[in-house]
Amino acid sequence: MNEVKLSKRLEEVVREIPVGSTVADIGSDHAYLPCYTIINNIATKAVAGEVVDGPFRSAQATVAESGLQDKVDVRKGNGLAVIAPGEVDVITIAGMGGALIRDILESGKEKLEGVTRLILQPNIAAHHIREWFIENGWELIREKIIIEDGKIYEILVGERGDTTIPYSENKQTELFMGPFLIKEKSEAFVEKWEGELKNFQNILKQLERAAESEEKKVKRAEVEAKMKMIGEVLS
Repeated sequence: MNEVKLSKRLEEVVREIPVGSTVADIGSDHAYLPCYTIINNIATKAVAGEVVDGPFRSAQATVAESGLQDKVDVRKGNGLAVIAPGEVDVITIAGMGGALIRDILESGKEKLEGVTRLILQPNIAAHHIREWFIENGWELIREKIIIEDGKIYEILVGERGDTTIPYSENKQTELFMGPFLIKEKSEAFVEKWEGELKNFQNILKQLERAAESEEKKVKRAEVEAKMKMIGEVLS
C-alpha cells in the first residue's frame, strides 16, 4: 500500500473528519484525500468524485497504486451526482471558489440525506458558503485559516443545527469575514484582510477614473462598505 502525502490545507481538512466516517471527496483530483483517510484508518469507505476526465483517470491510478479499489470508489460525475442519498456521512470539497461550492451543495441538496458534516475549503469568497449554511439549516461549527506556499486558505466545517449560534448582532461582517476567524484574529487572518483592503483601495482608484454612472455609484458604495467592515475588525 503506497503512502499518500497531503498538502497542509488538505491535512487540515482531514483533521475535521471523524474516525469511522464514510466520506465523499468532491473534485477529488488525484484522490489523495480519500486514499489518505483509508490508509490512516480515519474513513471506513470513501468516494472520490471528479467531473474532468484527466483528474478522474489520475484518481483511478492513485487508488489502484495504493491497492484501495475495494475501499475507495472513483466516480465520474458533476458535483454530488456521484453519490446516492444516505451513502456517506461526511462530504469534503476543497480547492474551489466559494460560489462554486455553494452551487454544488445547492444543486445536490437531495444527496445530503444522511450527511452529518460538511468540510469545505474555498479558495475565495467563503461568505457564499456561510450564507448557504444559514439558508439550509447548517450550523457553522468551526473555521480555520492557514497559509501554505504564500497562499491563504479558509476551511469551514458545518453540521446540522442552530444556524444562529456563531453569529452576533454584527452578522454582516461575520458572514463576510468569518465569526470564528474574527474572534481568533490570527496572523493569517490579518494578512488576508490587509491584502483585501489594498485590493479594494485599488478598485476605488480605478472607479475614480471611470465616467460617472449609477453602476459606478453602486459599486463604490459596495466597496466602501466592505472596506469599513475590514477596517473595524482590524483596528
